[in-house]
Amino acid sequence: MPDMTEKDTQATASWSFASREDRRAIENGLDFAPKFDADGLIPAIATDHETGQVLMVAYMNEESLRQTLALGEAVYFSRSRSKLWHKGATSGHVQVVREILTDCDQDALVLRVEQRGPGCCHNGFRSCFYRRVQFPAKEAAPSMEQTLSPVFDVEKVYGGG
Repeated sequence: MPDMTEKDTQATASWSFASREDRRAIENGLDFAPKFDADGLIPAIATDHETGQVLMVAYMNEESLRQTLALGEAVYFSRSRSKLWHKGATSGHVQVVREILTDCDQDALVLRVEQRGPGCCHNGFRSCFYRRVQFPAKEAAPSMEQTLSPVFDVEKVYGGG
């Protein structure tokens, strides 16, 4: 897995995202002006670049987005740990970014990735979306069904604990 060198870090720090002052330019122009929320985050949906399968949803801050662009591998911001998270740093299940899409007002991203390794879910599945919500019968609570089987042994990949 490539790590950011000091040179890479300086290079990404030297450019900035486009201004968000002109709504028309944001919605119709070709300048990249991502809109980070009040916490400095933007949702990032990772999909398989060949099949379109939704693999996971995470968040990026400005630094993780810059590192993703520089490395060509997905780097997210972990809200629970409040730190950058290079996907696959622990498991080796890296996401090589093939394409990044943004929506019309640039407040959400889709990363089309090549998922290296058997899966991206920390529970051992190819996708974090391995359950389907069942529509309830009248006056019944919704339930779920598992739609995928695990593809790797969590204990072997992450260890105990």
